[in-house]
Amino acid sequence: MADPFMARIVPQTAEPQALAVQLNRGVRKKHARITYEGRVPFGEALCIDRWRLGNGLTVLVLEDHAAPVVSYHTWYRVGSRYEEEGKTGLAHFFEHMMFNETESLPWGEFDRKMEAAGGETNAATWIDWTYYYESLPKEEVGLAVELEADRMANLVVREEQVESEREVVANERRMAVEDDVHGAADEKLHALAYGAEHPHGWPTIGWMADIEGYRVKDCRRFYDTWYAPNNATVIVVGDVDPADLLPRIQEKYGALKPSRISERPAPRSTRQRRERRAEMRWPTPSEKLAIAWHAAPHASFDHAVLEIIDELWTGGRSARLRRRLVDDMEIVAELRGGVSGLQHGGLFDLWVSMREGIAAERALDVIDEEVARLVAEPVPEAELSKVKARTELFFLGEIETTSGKASQLGFGETVTGDPAHTFVRLEELRRVSADDVRRVAAKYLKPGRRSIVHVRPKGAA
Repeated sequence: MADPFMARIVPQTAEPQALAVQLNRGVRKKHARITYEGRVPFGEALCIDRWRLGNGLTVLVLEDHAAPVVSYHTWYRVGSRYEEEGKTGLAHFFEHMMFNETESLPWGEFDRKMEAAGGETNAATWIDWTYYYESLPKEEVGLAVELEADRMANLVVREEQVESEREVVANERRMAVEDDVHGAADEKLHALAYGAEHPHGWPTIGWMADIEGYRVKDCRRFYDTWYAPNNATVIVVGDVDPADLLPRIQEKYGALKPSRISERPAPRSTRQRRERRAEMRWPTPSEKLAIAWHAAPHASFDHAVLEIIDELWTGGRSARLRRRLVDDMEIVAELRGGVSGLQHGGLFDLWVSMREGIAAERALDVIDEEVARLVAEPVPEAELSKVKARTELFFLGEIETTSGKASQLGFGETVTGDPAHTFVRLEELRRVSADDVRRVAAKYLKPGRRSIVHVRPKGAA
């Protein structure tokens, strides 16, 4: 598979190559040797340099000296689709476990050290990835290097730690899914759309029976496999000097051994040909709909077109579905939309919460009308331009901060192979035409690609 990064490399000075030579002088361990892979632009004024250690660790550096801060992200290529049946939720479980103790750092010390340095830290997990981040003053970047390298290799995974986090995660699931109508409907929708055996149909937080059944050896094997330098990308954005940063990374990560990771095949196609429906009863005053169509992989142009359709339908006050359902007909109290940004096909989804006493089928009729309208009628140029401008503004807002830039680099590298994918996507959004909207609507928004979860008030007829 071609590397999108290598295809977009721009000419640069000899300085990075000279730095690589200097860093490797006297280095005997092959795991610690560092290679400079090149530079790609990130917008008009900034550039991303990619480096790689001999143990497989990828390092992305974006110098931005606008403020004396640094964002340090570590993205692992593991999420819920990398799990096994019966062990769902382990990727999310380790998002919690990684803040526990290591062989050299007692419980609570990671957070204490970060707070003392004036930094903030957090983590997130989804289908394709898990990432951890620190934002801190530039002079403290060495602390982030030290702590992240330590927990990549030396996390304590024993009975005490597993039992402690098991209860935390079980309670999180109760609040986010079992006691929340949107979480419960979304979980049911993914299982309906993908099927019980497809990893995209498993909840990222895991099924409760699996959470309760984790064994220490399962957790240890998961950690040893996926938390390894050859499965990780370190992203450093901000007021940083590579000549100071890279020796620290080389020292702390260079001794870490890569793991054996088999090539992960793409999840098989769901082959959905007919609409799927399910019903839920819930103690809620109004009916609700969770709707999803199978969509395109994030890196494809069709995904960009679906993002435009999402904004056209649910974005601003003048968005088509919002205007009809919420403002004109006044039958919907809440409307949300989105397009999954996944390496393989995700979902184009809608969440519709009706006003009390209104049948959800009325909203579904309007949605069907709007799908037919997209296919039959070109979107007027003025309306399309407005939607594209709103979408572009959102994307630019995502990269205003150092942490926002680091997030986009990590997502791009992990999901598409191109850390500067944000700007590729911006160009794609700008060139979406009315014909593209008609074509993509006809291709993806078919009834046979759609799944619907209908939530009815408990006790209603």
